[in-house]
Amino acid sequence: MNVEAYMNKLGQSAREASRLVAKSESGVKNKALLAMATALDNSRDALIAANEKDLENGRQNGLDAAMLDRLGLGHATIDGMIEGLRQVVALPDPVGSITDMNYRPSGIQVGKMRVPLGVIGIIYESRPNVTVEAASLCLKSGNATILRGGSEAIHSNQAVAECIRVGLKEAGLPAEAVQVVETTDREAVGQLITMPEFVDVIVPRGGKGLIERISRDAKVPVIKHLDGICHVYIDDQADRAKAVNIAINAKTHRYGTCNTMETLLIHVGVAKEVLGDLVDRYFAAGVELRGCEQTRALVPRVNEATESDWSTEYLAPVLSIKIVADIDEAMKHINLYGSHHTDAIVTENYTLSRRFLREVDSSSVVINASTRFADGFEYGLGAEIGISTDKIHARGPVGLEGLTSQKYVVLGDGHIRQ
Repeated sequence: MNVEAYMNKLGQSAREASRLVAKSESGVKNKALLAMATALDNSRDALIAANEKDLENGRQNGLDAAMLDRLGLGHATIDGMIEGLRQVVALPDPVGSITDMNYRPSGIQVGKMRVPLGVIGIIYESRPNVTVEAASLCLKSGNATILRGGSEAIHSNQAVAECIRVGLKEAGLPAEAVQVVETTDREAVGQLITMPEFVDVIVPRGGKGLIERISRDAKVPVIKHLDGICHVYIDDQADRAKAVNIAINAKTHRYGTCNTMETLLIHVGVAKEVLGDLVDRYFAAGVELRGCEQTRALVPRVNEATESDWSTEYLAPVLSIKIVADIDEAMKHINLYGSHHTDAIVTENYTLSRRFLREVDSSSVVINASTRFADGFEYGLGAEIGISTDKIHARGPVGLEGLTSQKYVVLGDGHIRQ
């Protein structure tokens, strides 16, 4: 296969399809999504059979248990995919909404209209359910999409893609509105991220290595985050019970997510009491603790933290702890070592909480709640295509609105500029 020619063909087809999808009514898009859900339900045996091919290849190629688990596509996962499609159907369609409409002194009206981005390229690993998630969000927001899944899930993704095509056909939408790359050649990724004439945005979903490569080589704008180095700062005016519960939940609810706390900052004035409440519970949960010199002086059982610990996303039952003099030192640490993902303060001091909101430079800033809430579903977006720590366009969880942009609209009645 000539990969360059193949990807250019996909890109050109996606660009043409995007124009049709962009002007499609909500009812048409919803009809397609519901038809996809029905097709998935009717194709369970074919989906599971295709997935078993990928699982068998994965076992032969030495994929670890965690990767095989993410790759698996059983009835429960299919149920989740179907429910996800129905949830997206229930979400408000952002396309075409007009806001901020105001009269200008000249007599014209000026406002902003939500419009699709165009063609979205999505590069992801392992999980076949991402194929449905990405396709549904892109379609509902009026975009065409090119999906490039991992080679380990090629059979599963193609089986899912067939269900997507059935849904698009039933709604009268072009099959090219959602295209799954059929080649496992890695050159396809290189082509996809360097086709600005056909692709408007790239969304990488995967490990840090993949995202770094995409960010470095892409000639198309990228919506991404590299790390989730999230912090919780416990202030000396925190409610102790709240602080302990939040610090435990932020770390132990799930270890392998980007919104899990990796560093706990504690005001020196309450460090002894708070650590007394927390350390045993962390150890009981199997969490390894690495602390600064002051932390280890209070709790000798804690391992020594190195400079690199403050900038490490563990994605594991490991937690760094640092005692700070005040909120200024806490915010300085967060802005220096954090990844601009999600950071929280626990305090009953209104003034300090407002300072934290203003001065911490992260995509989500939280007062008196766990960092684990930084999620599209929890934020009421219904679903998300990923998290963005960039400062342009979408920031934080990216849902339907994040997959659109705005254009100015001007209403006049024969007005001319004087």
